[in-house]
Amino acid sequence: MPNKLPINLEDLLHQRTVEGERIEYKAGWNPDAILRTVCAFANDFANLGGGYVVIGQDCDANGLPAFPPVGLPDNQLDRIQQELLAHCQLIQPPYFPVLSVEVVGGRKLIVLWAPGGQTRPYKVPASVTAKHKTWHYYIRRYASTVEAKGDVEQELLSLTAKVPFDDRFQQSARASDLSQPLMQAFLHEIGSDLADDAPSLPLEALGRQMNVIGGPAEAPMPKNVGLLFFNETPEHFFQGTQIDVLWFPEGAGGDRFDEKSFKGPLGRMTREALDYIRRNYLAETVIKHPQRAEAERVWNFPYAAVEEALVNAVYHRSYEEREPIEVRIDRNELVVLSFPGPDRSIALADLQAGRAVSRRYRNRRIGEFLKELDLTEGRATGIPKILKVMAANGSPHPVFESDEERTSFVVRLPVHPKVQVTPEVTPEVTPEVTPEVGRVIVALLGEWPRQQLQQALGLKDGEHFRKAYLLPSLQAGMVEMTLPDKPRSSKQRYRLTTRGQQWLQRHTGGEE
Repeated sequence: MPNKLPINLEDLLHQRTVEGERIEYKAGWNPDAILRTVCAFANDFANLGGGYVVIGQDCDANGLPAFPPVGLPDNQLDRIQQELLAHCQLIQPPYFPVLSVEVVGGRKLIVLWAPGGQTRPYKVPASVTAKHKTWHYYIRRYASTVEAKGDVEQELLSLTAKVPFDDRFQQSARASDLSQPLMQAFLHEIGSDLADDAPSLPLEALGRQMNVIGGPAEAPMPKNVGLLFFNETPEHFFQGTQIDVLWFPEGAGGDRFDEKSFKGPLGRMTREALDYIRRNYLAETVIKHPQRAEAERVWNFPYAAVEEALVNAVYHRSYEEREPIEVRIDRNELVVLSFPGPDRSIALADLQAGRAVSRRYRNRRIGEFLKELDLTEGRATGIPKILKVMAANGSPHPVFESDEERTSFVVRLPVHPKVQVTPEVTPEVTPEVTPEVGRVIVALLGEWPRQQLQQALGLKDGEHFRKAYLLPSLQAGMVEMTLPDKPRSSKQRYRLTTRGQQWLQRHTGGEE
């Protein structure tokens, strides 16, 4: 039975969230070439996350998809699927891509999603239709599928069982630790074709279609990337999964600092930390020149550079390390610190010059999800973009640091020289409004019992809901009981206070 893609098909065809080297277009059914490409994506030699084969899609002279596509006749769809199933059984070890039948411009296409496999390396016959078959390993080189030979084959063989951490199974967790509401919200945000069917699918079926659940049917297991994006408390499984923002009004050597920590699902945590930094520590300065009418506008730290530095830290850090990401801000610079450093194949001189290109990515799936959320472009564009944005703002050259052991990675963004000091910033007056409290305020409509509020937040652990959500909301004065004198009453309800309603109006009405 065909599946739905966990990605927007239009974005896929227009290569908005997936690089061209991860897509192969085939105007018609060509089993030999298609199986070789599926094998190459499964081997995922560069840890890019596998790729997609679109059958029935022709290209123009520049290699871009032509619209409307040529499509596949209805009377060929069943035959192609049956042959594909038979041919995929020739892949060693066994590997089957996810198949989806899609309609574009009134024409039917078959899309094969081939994520990086758990048991690479894979090999497939050079010709699946030949009587006498010879098996070979295949990889992707830019936008082509090529046979792995010589040193490349040896390197591929060395990757046996080396699955990136984010794509591994988390054996200490259960499939039920994934939040279906978070998964559905993600699919809706990226415009996935799977979004409409998600509410009616069992959690396990949805997780398998999104490739965040795997393992045998009798013992399904979540993948680490699923727990990082679709669990309310990923730090329970991966200690140190948080972003700490520190402000040093007297400089890094001073005695006084303010600190705020952000936790939760990776996408939300990253966005909330960026929004907090933007509201509190980024400021535009207008400089007037008597010789010209136009005023010069500069930022102490340009937001796009800050965003790129922090998102890259989330993307490339190791979630096996227990150290959080730190953003340290004073009047002279903004520093992003993460652990560990870049791969040893990247020379420190190239790192400083913005020529850093990694041969292999630490987190192939995290990057895939961040790209679909439009938080990163991927493909080693982070450092060049930081350099470009800082230069456009007239800021000093950023500094990229690591040590010979590559234990950490530091990005330093110096303050703009025409902004002698950062504006006198005061962190938000309500630090007690944690992301968890904010979710309670947004979700609470009218007067609700505890169970209804917990269900609305998609939380299964009642004790965690009480400690992390309900009690902090009451202590912050954002939520109140309808029966404060009878806290354990079965008729107890919760509602927003005036302060909570004001906070909701400010944060949903566009005020900063």
